[in-house]
Amino acid sequence: MAQSIEPNIADLANGWLKSYKLDYKLEQESLNSEIDKALDDYFSKNGGTGGNRPDAKLLLQDKNLDYYPILIEYKGYKDKLEKLNNDGQVDNKAAKNEPNFKNINSFAVNGAVHYANALLHHTSYTDIIAIGMTGYKNETGKIEHQIGVYYVSKSNFGVGQKIGAFSDFSFLKKENFDAFIEQVNTLSLTQEEIEKLKEQREKEIDASLVKLNNDIYQNEKGLGENDRVYLVAASIIATLGISGKVKPLEKSDLKSSSEEGNTDGEIMVRKIKAFLGEKQLPREKKDLIIRTLSNTLLTENINKVESGESQLKRVFIKIVDDLGIYYKIGLTTDFTGKLFNEMYGWLGFTQDKLNDVVLTPSYIATLLVKLARVNKNSYVWDFATGSAGLLVAAMNEMLNDAKNSISSPDELAQKQIKIKAEQLLGLELLSSVYMLAILNMILMGDGSSNILNKNSLTDFDGKYGFGKTDNKFPADAFVLNPPYSANGNGMNFVEKALGMMNKGYAAIIIQNSAGSGKAKDYNIKILEKHTLLASIKMPIDLFIGKSSVQTNIYVFKVNEAHHKDEIVKFIDFSNDGYARSNRKKASNNLKDTDLAKERYEELVNLVRFGKGKLNIFTEKEYYEGNIDPL
Repeated sequence: MAQSIEPNIADLANGWLKSYKLDYKLEQESLNSEIDKALDDYFSKNGGTGGNRPDAKLLLQDKNLDYYPILIEYKGYKDKLEKLNNDGQVDNKAAKNEPNFKNINSFAVNGAVHYANALLHHTSYTDIIAIGMTGYKNETGKIEHQIGVYYVSKSNFGVGQKIGAFSDFSFLKKENFDAFIEQVNTLSLTQEEIEKLKEQREKEIDASLVKLNNDIYQNEKGLGENDRVYLVAASIIATLGISGKVKPLEKSDLKSSSEEGNTDGEIMVRKIKAFLGEKQLPREKKDLIIRTLSNTLLTENINKVESGESQLKRVFIKIVDDLGIYYKIGLTTDFTGKLFNEMYGWLGFTQDKLNDVVLTPSYIATLLVKLARVNKNSYVWDFATGSAGLLVAAMNEMLNDAKNSISSPDELAQKQIKIKAEQLLGLELLSSVYMLAILNMILMGDGSSNILNKNSLTDFDGKYGFGKTDNKFPADAFVLNPPYSANGNGMNFVEKALGMMNKGYAAIIIQNSAGSGKAKDYNIKILEKHTLLASIKMPIDLFIGKSSVQTNIYVFKVNEAHHKDEIVKFIDFSNDGYARSNRKKASNNLKDTDLAKERYEELVNLVRFGKGKLNIFTEKEYYEGNIDPL
């Protein structure tokens, strides 16, 4: 193999930086304490911790006074600039969504992007420039070099986007840097690319949660499932921070002291109080969160210092290291639902109450939201909220619609606030699950204002719980995955919710037998006032590992009595294109094996527009018929 010319490449590139009079730092030199600490904390290029050393680094400021860390990695071989995956992204993930240290170590751009993720994970910087450079000597002995320049940010989920083609580093010169940043700002991802990256992140989060749960289960004694859920939630809230107001909790802030008032648990509780105080949550909601988390954080056992470290600090470090990157770049998923499913999954929901808590997979939540025709102006409610997975899906749909249809940045910002504060309402009776819903919404950027710990059937009068408490919530979209043990398999929730609405649509996923037997009386009452548009038979293994009931989705038009000649769409969606498995340690238990995304899209179109939209499905799976409501 040819000899590496990395020293020559470093010499050439650093010479440019010097000639531009830039204050660059080499491998062992300090840039600033925040960046240095982040690079030390992040696992090294070879796996394990510490020792992340970019070959060169700078901190540059643009005309808007925004800082951009620049991280540079050099290599000295012809084909070692970058390794991309099939989607053209920097390939830093191995098969099981774990870091691909071989690529990170061998390719210049991959190493630089890896370092950039350390900063996303452990610092307040959200926009980083990662530069890789390599080269070789041609047959005449002349150095031929290649440069790869990538933008790594919160907005592209840390994956990185190529900025352009460059033959030297002069884009970093003071007089060129603003134009370069303008070029960076024109980069954007298509909705399809965003969805793909989100899906990738979902799989990574799943894999990280499995790893974390395994680790805590095997190595940390005395922590029950609730403790684990609350420890993750508490750790995340403590490390979120609020710019200029609440500093994120650092690992080094936990001193593992046994001094009264300064145990690790007390330090975390103080940080959480400060965070929630700035979030301006209603008092009773804030008190509930602090009380619940304190029950875990302040126990003697978890704060006991052994070998200079408390169990709480040890677990906190694991959580931040395994999950930090995901909530730093922004979550758009039913995170606490995933957490709950993972932590309780091993128990098989042995406790009676939890047998009914079957959380809705995110792609089904999104389907229900689309079937209920949710848009930016919808008012969406859910009468059995669980961890708020359906409301998270609704919120995402509304925010996406707003983003795609409002061109004024000011107007968009106002609309986003309104969606989160006023256009979502959820009710959850079980207080432990209610906590998950609130935490979920806080992690999403706070849509928690109107998630209520009430019995939706007996204690709810249809009004806002917070804010406009004298006003009725003007619901026009209803989504539901009810507890199937409820009366009429949960159709009692449907009757109650639809009866409180003046207009709109509803999409509910419910046990198949809800169309007959003990649910029949409810159904007759529902159809006296509302129209059934569609009945969709779902795959039998939809809730694999949690529940093996056959489910259907029913779609209703609200406040229009069902006529016996009304056309109802009956759709057999048993083959939704996904293959599911239930392996405890699998990195991905859901595989698209037969056009799943296209099938879900077609299903929504069939329900709305009818058989003219048949494409993948045939008239074997799609049938139009009538139901006599009497």
